[in-house]
Amino acid sequence: MIPKLVAAQSRRDRIKGVIVQNPYLPYPVRIDDITVETEDKSLKTFKFVFLNPGDEEKFAYRAGQFAELSIAGLGEIPIGIASSPTEKGFIKFTVFKTGKVTSYLHAMKEGDIMGVRGPMGNSYPWDVLEGKNVVIIGGGFAFTTLRSSIVHMLHPDNRSKFKDIHVIYGARSPGMLLYKDELMAWAERDDINMHITVDGTDDPGWKYHKGFVPAVTEQEAPPGSADTYAIICGPPIMIKFTQPVLDKLGYGYDQIIMSLENRMKCGIGICGHCNIGKELVCKDGPVFTLEQLNKTPKEY
Repeated sequence: MIPKLVAAQSRRDRIKGVIVQNPYLPYPVRIDDITVETEDKSLKTFKFVFLNPGDEEKFAYRAGQFAELSIAGLGEIPIGIASSPTEKGFIKFTVFKTGKVTSYLHAMKEGDIMGVRGPMGNSYPWDVLEGKNVVIIGGGFAFTTLRSSIVHMLHPDNRSKFKDIHVIYGARSPGMLLYKDELMAWAERDDINMHITVDGTDDPGWKYHKGFVPAVTEQEAPPGSADTYAIICGPPIMIKFTQPVLDKLGYGYDQIIMSLENRMKCGIGICGHCNIGKELVCKDGPVFTLEQLNKTPKEY
């Protein structure tokens, strides 16, 4: 696997003296660390290190973007980037074991070599969000780019750029929450408001919310205002019932920012698998405001 990836990488550089950037060729990376996130072991976080000097700089990304994880001879999958651009020397992805490629990846070990293609798509609109209150709403395993965003905003170089930060994050049970150590550490900070919830638990030591994300959003999210924006990423059912809550709280459609995953395949807007009307989720998104989505066919 290593020779194939390294040889492919070398073809990026020059053909007859002309610099060639083939968007289908992945950067070779090594698995540096694997963390089992959930009690059912269906979600693992992979920490990758680039093999070739300079590739990390080429892989310049912003919180909210995604990439394709490539297994030579098997295929690739689009996954949101879980690490923050402020975290140097590695990139992270949290992968749900659900198909052929993800199952193979879950069986890989530290030190194994694979590929990462990207970064792809747009990001959360950080230029718009600066100077604003930011409410992050997430559910289940769709918390990867939200983790990236939280780490980005809390970095000492960035925290002063944002006003109040609220995070509402839920899972079925405590054992299904992602990034548990970080969640608890954030909950202890005084510069971020963490509202962690589970559908239900019998654990007498559970000290956070019990209930579904939409209900906790109604209880804990600040009211809508000209300087308050909401970022939502989660399962469709959570989004469906959270949107009316934000309407009730007074959030404008241009202040509700959503991240979609819509049958993405090539990642660069060529195959057309992820279109919603004239928009391509992989290229024009995956981040859209609700105002933008209301102008598209209801296919997301």
